[in-house]
Amino acid sequence: MQTIHLPPSSQTLFGLFKDGIQLTYKQLVAQSGLPPRTVRYALKRLKDNGLIAEKFNFQDARQIIYLKRSSIMVTA
Repeated sequence: MQTIHLPPSSQTLFGLFKDGIQLTYKQLVAQSGLPPRTVRYALKRLKDNGLIAEKFNFQDARQIIYLKRSSIMVTA
C-alpha cells in the first residue's frame, strides 16, 4: 500500500469521498466548509497524486463529477 503526504485541505476533501460517492465542485465546497480557492488547490493535489478521477456529468455538462480512484493510505 502506497502512502501519500497531503496538506490538511486535501485530506479533508479526500475524507468526503466514501466508497462509490461522486461529488461536484459545488458539493465539495458546501460539504467541506473550505473556501472555493482552497478546494480547487486541494482537488489539484488529489488529482496530481492519482487519488481522484474526473468524470463527465451527463445531467449538467457545466459540472465535473469527482470520485475516489482507489484505496490508498493518506497521511499528513
